[in-house]
Amino acid sequence: MSGLVLKLGPKERVLINGAVIENGDRRSRLAIMTPDAKILRLRDAIHPEDAKTPVRRALFAVQLVLSGDKDAESAHLPLLRQVEELSQVFTDADSRDMLAEASKAVIEKQHYRTLKALRALLPREERLLAVRPS
Repeated sequence: MSGLVLKLGPKERVLINGAVIENGDRRSRLAIMTPDAKILRLRDAIHPEDAKTPVRRALFAVQLVLSGDKDAESAHLPLLRQVEELSQVFTDADSRDMLAEASKAVIEKQHYRTLKALRALLPREERLLAVRPS
């Protein structure tokens, strides 16, 4: 496997093993070859106070693993439970595919893939929460 490839925009920041790294003035590409490196794009980061919805709470849990603030082993079962709880709400075929991908990624300890799959649910969650019963 070739590792994780990050494509960074100008001045974009990324957290790698606890160090914040800022890209220069041009787009660039980094290949992360260390399999267990803790990596989080800061543009993907969710502030703890913004983790108020089920999808955002799951994303925040994955973020803690990616940043190295939480051990992947101790987060494994709670993450699987959160994905399962989301599958009780998101029952359409597309959402189920995204949740299946998130689940598979958690099982395979591919946390960046988990983050990507769950982020795809954010617009759907926002639409569901925007609907107010009359």
